[in-house]
Amino acid sequence: MLDFNIGVGGILLPLVLVLLGASFRILREYERGVVFQLGRFWKVKGPGLVIVIPGLQQMVRVDLRVVTMDVEPQDVISRDNVSVKVNAVVFFRVIDPQKAIIQVENYLMATSQLAQTTLRVVLGKHELDEMLAERERLNLDVQQILDSQTDAWGIKVTNVEIKHIDLNESMVRAIARQAEAERERRAKVIHAEGEKQAAVALLEAAQMLSAQPEAMQLRYLQTMTQVAGDRASTIVFPLPMDLLGRLLNRQPGVPGAAKSED
Repeated sequence: MLDFNIGVGGILLPLVLVLLGASFRILREYERGVVFQLGRFWKVKGPGLVIVIPGLQQMVRVDLRVVTMDVEPQDVISRDNVSVKVNAVVFFRVIDPQKAIIQVENYLMATSQLAQTTLRVVLGKHELDEMLAERERLNLDVQQILDSQTDAWGIKVTNVEIKHIDLNESMVRAIARQAEAERERRAKVIHAEGEKQAAVALLEAAQMLSAQPEAMQLRYLQTMTQVAGDRASTIVFPLPMDLLGRLLNRQPGVPGAAKSED
């Protein structure tokens, strides 16, 4: 009888120790444990030391840290019928462990698939120029749509960043030609503006010179002084007729000269 009791005790003691060891769980600061009792949700525990009764309770660990998910390149057709490949990165974290475990089978896979679909839908509503120039607004649109749809899963999407927009070679050449044409247009506009400003300045100068005929004569003399230094070529300099008329009128005995009044 004594040997039987010793044998039973020798079996039960290790079994109890094993059950006690299996009952204690340690959760880190960024972890939570969703505990089910007989298959039904009981409570969310952690962090720290957590006791789970073997056979009656099961616990699922949930990481609350921010998850960085790379969205695979997606084929997107823009609103102006341009085919591009776009990839992005999504930042999210679990804020409700109960919903993340109960409401969706695999919240990581579900969020990844939803991000791919949302990226195609949102970018397909915009033209190529908007994709290239307004990434911040597109990032915000995708983030808001993802956040609203994953709220039922206990997930908070904090940020979405579009990383690359890949174009084929023909489209790259077309964009380069467009940029070159735009630069030429700006150069022509700038040149025209310069001609306009020069014409205005010349008009003001002509008005000032016409007010004083002597000023026009001085300007001609200054111009002759500037061009006289170049002896390598023949210079034809126009002489205004009004200047000749004044000179002829001042010479006595010349036909057509003005007569002096008494």
